[in-house]
Amino acid sequence: MRQLWSIFTQAVTICLGMLFVLKLFYPNLLLQPNGHPAVTGESASARDEAAVANSGYRMAASKAMPSVVNIFTTAHISQDPHHALKNDPLFRHFFGEEMDEDNDEDEQPENSLGSGVIVSADGLILTNNHVISSADQIEVALSDGSKSSATIVGTDPETDVAVLKINRKQLPAITFSNSEQMKVGDVVLAIGNPFGVGQTVTQGIISALGRNHLGINTFENFIQTDASINPGNSGGALIDANGNLIGINSAIYSRNGGSMGIGFAIPVSIAKQVMEQISSNGSVTRGWIGIEAQDITPELAESFNLKNINGSLIAGVLLDSPADRAGMRPGDILVAINKKPVTDSQSMLNIIAMLKPKEKATLTILRASKKMDIDLVVGKRPLPSKTPD
Repeated sequence: MRQLWSIFTQAVTICLGMLFVLKLFYPNLLLQPNGHPAVTGESASARDEAAVANSGYRMAASKAMPSVVNIFTTAHISQDPHHALKNDPLFRHFFGEEMDEDNDEDEQPENSLGSGVIVSADGLILTNNHVISSADQIEVALSDGSKSSATIVGTDPETDVAVLKINRKQLPAITFSNSEQMKVGDVVLAIGNPFGVGQTVTQGIISALGRNHLGINTFENFIQTDASINPGNSGGALIDANGNLIGINSAIYSRNGGSMGIGFAIPVSIAKQVMEQISSNGSVTRGWIGIEAQDITPELAESFNLKNINGSLIAGVLLDSPADRAGMRPGDILVAINKKPVTDSQSMLNIIAMLKPKEKATLTILRASKKMDIDLVVGKRPLPSKTPD
């Protein structure tokens, strides 16, 4: 037995010595044909990360870039200071028909640019509402250099999302990702047409999630990124490291008009939901209960004897609204909707908007420091000019 053990230990020692010599003098001999060490499991994952580090994000960029388009808009703006008076009878009495003859000269075209993302092979394009809101003509330039006129399928100013359509088939539609799974620190790429120089890719990370209270849109739940976003990038794609869409670039924080490392994108979950409603119904339908609310400050929390500042203070109730009919009162504090916690007035607004009109909802409130539930039937949110929620 002792002799067998001696033979085994000597064989192992010889094999280890041979491996050491081969590794020292012939390092490439132990590599796979693709040049990578023979590894499995967690080592394989590390190898993939190393491969991304070596090759950059060329695969992600090349996958998504054909789906990102440039959008050129034209609006005719009157340069005539007397334009507002042209329909006045007294004004026309003195100037006659000469105004009509000079009308074409008074209107000067104003051009602007932005970006968009192809989301279906038959020509649907997602972009920002502010990119096309004042446009008389919209032209889309694809990555292959071809151009097409676009029509507006529908818009949603409250999220700054618009859906366009071009008469083309077999287009390279982008792949949607799940923006809910993204985390702060994840690598992202922004693709668009900054300053009209042409399609451009910039790289950064997600620097924050759920940004709101920015005063940009009515409904805000932005992805914040330090990937450079400049004028002309609006409506373009924010993609993950696999080339899948996670957001629509929408706005920047800037003091000079250029990128300062703080950009905001609409999460693809919101953009997709808006797009589907616009494509099906031509508009977006949201829930509404008819209340005016404000955030709870530490001072308000102290005056209401609250232990924390979570929730939303009901400042007003619209007459004959769902909230009014259900018995809600000014001074109530809304803390949950269908058991979803309300942290502030913005989260309250987002939760209510997700409710479907004519369906029942249960609101949990604090009234005189006592918690109670109120059931109501959700209404349909009025046009943006009518602001109570």
